[in-house]
Amino acid sequence: MSIRCNTCGNYIYKGTKFNSRKEDVIGDTYLGIQRFRFYFKCTRCSAELTIKTDPQNSDYIVESGATRNFEPWREEDEVAETNKQQREAEEMGDAMKSLENRTLDSKREMDIIAALDEMKSMRSRHATVSVDAMLEALQRTAVEKV
Repeated sequence: MSIRCNTCGNYIYKGTKFNSRKEDVIGDTYLGIQRFRFYFKCTRCSAELTIKTDPQNSDYIVESGATRNFEPWREEDEVAETNKQQREAEEMGDAMKSLENRTLDSKREMDIIAALDEMKSMRSRHATVSVDAMLEALQRTAVEKV
């Protein structure tokens, strides 16, 4: 993950290698999976930064010394999840709403299939045109213009 040091403002990007100290988080588990805390130093100011594993989300949590940078794909996932939950809540008590949503889903799928078929047909038309045929057509148009 990409983080920013709170002390000096240095950005530390994903993939940066560190020497770190690992510690078991006592009494904090998720479904029997032990959580770990990692201590490492900022590359610029040597301030101590602390992160903890988050097995529930397959991620890390910044505990101290830094802040996590904004990650747009993370927000997109959260918005998609809330939309899905809202839709399920609407459909729970309303059979007509459920039917409308299924109809919209099937219409969307049909539109996607139609677009894919159109792309395939265009590709096959372009695949049948050879370079020689294209050159001949260009020469004919050039002769006709003259």
